[in-house]
Amino acid sequence: MHLKQLLTATLVFGVTVSAFSQTYRMDIDLKKTGAPIQPTMYGIFFEDINFAADGGLYAELVKNRSFEFPQDALQGWKAFGRVEVRNDGPFERNPHYVRLYDPGHAHKHTGLDNEGFFGIGIQAGAQYRFSVWARVPDGQGVSLRAELVQTASMQERQAYTSGRITVRGGEWKKYQVILTAPETDPKATLRIFMETRQGRCVDLEHVSLFPVDTWMGHENGMRKDLAQALYDLHPGIFRFPGGCIVEGADLQTRYNWKNSVGPVENRPLNENRWEYTFNYRFFPDYFQSYGLGFFEFFQLSEEIGAEPLPIVSCGLACQFQNDDPAAHVPVRELQPYIQDALDLIEFANGGTDTQWGRLRAEMGHPAPFNLKFIGIGNEQWGPEYPEHLIPFVQAIRKAYPDIKIVGTSGPNSEGEQFDYLWPEMRKIGADLVDEHFYRPYDWFLAQGARYDNYDRKGPKVFAGEYACHAAGYKVNHYYASLLEAAFMTGLERNADLVHMATYAPLFAHVEGWQWRPDLIWYDNLRSVRTASWQVQHLYSAYRGSSTLPLKMDGRNVTGAEGQGGLFASAVRDGDQIYVKVVNTSEQKRDVVLNFTGIKKRDVLQGVRRIRLASELLREDNTLDEPERIVPVEGPFEAEGQTFPVSVEPLSFTILVLHK
Repeated sequence: MHLKQLLTATLVFGVTVSAFSQTYRMDIDLKKTGAPIQPTMYGIFFEDINFAADGGLYAELVKNRSFEFPQDALQGWKAFGRVEVRNDGPFERNPHYVRLYDPGHAHKHTGLDNEGFFGIGIQAGAQYRFSVWARVPDGQGVSLRAELVQTASMQERQAYTSGRITVRGGEWKKYQVILTAPETDPKATLRIFMETRQGRCVDLEHVSLFPVDTWMGHENGMRKDLAQALYDLHPGIFRFPGGCIVEGADLQTRYNWKNSVGPVENRPLNENRWEYTFNYRFFPDYFQSYGLGFFEFFQLSEEIGAEPLPIVSCGLACQFQNDDPAAHVPVRELQPYIQDALDLIEFANGGTDTQWGRLRAEMGHPAPFNLKFIGIGNEQWGPEYPEHLIPFVQAIRKAYPDIKIVGTSGPNSEGEQFDYLWPEMRKIGADLVDEHFYRPYDWFLAQGARYDNYDRKGPKVFAGEYACHAAGYKVNHYYASLLEAAFMTGLERNADLVHMATYAPLFAHVEGWQWRPDLIWYDNLRSVRTASWQVQHLYSAYRGSSTLPLKMDGRNVTGAEGQGGLFASAVRDGDQIYVKVVNTSEQKRDVVLNFTGIKKRDVLQGVRRIRLASELLREDNTLDEPERIVPVEGPFEAEGQTFPVSVEPLSFTILVLHK
């Protein structure tokens, strides 16, 4: 699709259409090595929106596994025969369980079907671990049969595969059996039959089904392809658990990290902040099992090589949803929230002789996670936020002076609250300030120089949530990712100020989304990495260790007037030099890279060129075509100190040179 069909005239910024050929010279000074680029520069942001946790990254396949959904304890289940829900179970914070009775007739059956999350996806040849906590009240043995079935099957039998367990004794115990899927089905059902009759009954709690092959083989593990997509980004920072999830629709439903640790079967259900938010994309069964909790977050951060950045509540519920001051905790009553933050640091870093460090060790990680950062609050605004933040900062500085604290500039990228909060963050002494910008094309095209003139004194910048949203077309597409790439040249050039950046949101289920665009999409069996993922990956893979000055006519290359719609930055990584050039115009641009600050006899060698380009401006990779838009790598055969380069229209190019 032609760009003129995509944009109105007011959205075309810095695009020069000329009948005459023009060469754009970019001077790169190799003598003046700039700021170091932080290892945390490019990272990931996780929030449980779009079924990102249960039904997504968290590999559990059973919905409502502990029968705790509040409106209907059997939501997600179909009960048949004689089934009773009871609430005096073995787990204090998950008291509900089901009792299966003899159906009372030789040709009737008792049991349960679970629908999973938009179905249960199974792969041919893959193994699945069915587990259940169970007991027999009278102590006698009861046989259970677990099946993976296709309810709409045209075969003689609905079951793909089945396995049996025998429950014995009156004490609660965990049982499990491995089921192997002979076929692939994204919409299977889990079925449980009570086989033993004779007037018996059996109690079931925490019914679970996991693929055996999870990320790193963890039993309470992550879906392997989705975790791999995170690992492949080589993220430097991993922000968790949100987002508005941190705040909750009210404080009772905020994300409470202490509920997300310890034995998984005793982690209480939490109402998801996004369950009721969008009545036009409504999912009344959207809850958090806390199966993907803070231990799993720290563990996954370690495994993918990212620094963890936990965000905790500052005692303010989501201000978008709560106008009444009574919805928030008064400053004088903040101590429990402050203690939660201190205890989280102890959970991550404390010795095994501490309360929370001991719990971490009991969960399987005796060594500290070496937490370096913590965020207090999410998108709060107004004077109430600094008032709430100050006692957190004082307490954390006293107990853990080396921990860096992240504050916020509110929900907007500019405006009254933004202008108010930045000076407040300097005054309070936050180490980083979290800026958010979900904005349209014209904003991204105009922001190439955003950080060039920021005050260098005080907090650093965390670009904590950003994505290009086309006005009236909020879907993933190539052109939006191109503008994100253009904007990121400014992040890179200002690495002395910008220490972290994370695209958001991260995940979306194609049948359960409420917000888009998103970085990674998936159904029950497949996943796709968007063009925006490709941009993030390229920046991370070619991050470099320090910036290099790159100028055009003495100015930074920011898409400004006269620069032909070009954005550019350069970095050094040892003897390698990476030059990133984004051409947002419809015309090919002839560029000359002119390297200065070296001796006349020194010669640079071209190594390779990586190019991301597509004519599918309004399209993206899909589950059926996951590699429609991917970078293409080829040789860059040149040497010297000056390199003529032809940059294709609407493209993102990385040139690798060796000094």
